[in-house]
Amino acid sequence: MPSSTLAPAPAPAPQATASPVTAPRATANPGPLGLAAFALTTFVLSLFNSGLISNAALSAVVLPLALFYGGLAQFVAGVLEFRRGNTFGTTAFVSYGAFWMSFAAYVKFVVPTLPADQAHVATGWFLVAWFIFTAYMSIAAMKLDVAHRVLFVSLALTFLFLALGDLAQSTALGHTGGFLGLFTAGVAWYISFAVVAKETWGREVAPLG
Repeated sequence: MPSSTLAPAPAPAPQATASPVTAPRATANPGPLGLAAFALTTFVLSLFNSGLISNAALSAVVLPLALFYGGLAQFVAGVLEFRRGNTFGTTAFVSYGAFWMSFAAYVKFVVPTLPADQAHVATGWFLVAWFIFTAYMSIAAMKLDVAHRVLFVSLALTFLFLALGDLAQSTALGHTGGFLGLFTAGVAWYISFAVVAKETWGREVAPLG
């Protein structure tokens, strides 16, 4: 009788091995840094704009702050917001960081070359341009929390009154812009504190609305 032959067993199907998934690396929130840099530099400049410090020679203290903290640190915060995919934060921090650096360069290198009786016109229109930018950023900020809305509206008013003060050569308008700047700095510091405290305490410490 015919001999029976065993068929070779089929080779086992290769098993798919799941490669380990590396969790995305968490990045720090650069917002509190950018806000703190903006707040501190705005506060110091506004002390002079408001007339609370009347010795104009002391205003030179603003320039290194404008260059390194309000300027460079805030610019870096904006670049980091870009990596986090935050369009609003990138636009705001990079722009206002560049504002402070350009302000330092303007005061140090440009103002001394301008006609003494016309320098206020250049400064006024410089501030008008920043008012326009801040005005439309204020519209975008309406989708954010109450604290950010207050921040951008008060900053827009600060630029507006400082610009009008220079163009009209009005000390009263300039001082009003200075006091608005102090208020704006306070709001920016508050938001910075609220965000960094929430991340370190693990709960809301100061509400943003």
